[in-house]
Amino acid sequence: MSVWDRPEPPHPPVPLDRGSIIAAAIALADEGGLAAVSVRKVAARLNAGPMRLYGYISTKDQLFDLMVDEVYAEIVAGERPGDWREALRGLAHRTRQAALRHEWLADLLGGRPALGPNSLAVTEATLAALDGLADVDTVMRAVETVSAYFTGAIRREVADLRAERATGLSKRDWQRASGPHVTKMLATGRFPALSRAVHDGTEVAAEVSFATGLDWVLDAVAAKLTRPAG
Repeated sequence: MSVWDRPEPPHPPVPLDRGSIIAAAIALADEGGLAAVSVRKVAARLNAGPMRLYGYISTKDQLFDLMVDEVYAEIVAGERPGDWREALRGLAHRTRQAALRHEWLADLLGGRPALGPNSLAVTEATLAALDGLADVDTVMRAVETVSAYFTGAIRREVADLRAERATGLSKRDWQRASGPHVTKMLATGRFPALSRAVHDGTEVAAEVSFATGLDWVLDAVAAKLTRPAG
């Protein structure tokens, strides 16, 4: 039985419900990542015995499913988007913002689709925005393409944030520390394209890079969604 079909125990001995379990699990994950989450640790957070939680969930993966769907409530669009580009752009930016609030979400993005009510609502709204623009298979590939872009970009950004905390070095500090080695390697002449990128490229904020790449992907998708004349 999936966690979504599992009924809550009818008469819990002390106040405990699915909502409080999810909230405790998310708090633990926000503090220490997914490694900080287990049925036992969530139970301890709620001052309950671990066996009590098994009336609501069977595995840690089910707990993760509940956590992800709770965060998807933050991703659901508040208003109907004006067009498909606005729908996909909004989805991408809201997912990024949610992942920056809950970095562990980046570890659970991608793979098999989430099946909770909030996750399904996001998928429904996204597909509805593209409905009728092309055949179903083309629409699905369009959504998958945009999702693959923002999932990868979000994971990279979160990885950078984690590296900064782990090393104590900001991105700029790390670049300065790596500078002598990079300069020596570029001086060999073996990496001319990389040398031009390092010396002539413009560094932009993560948000700007994310938005720019997203617009390029949306432009490519638009070319596939445009129906031929006649």
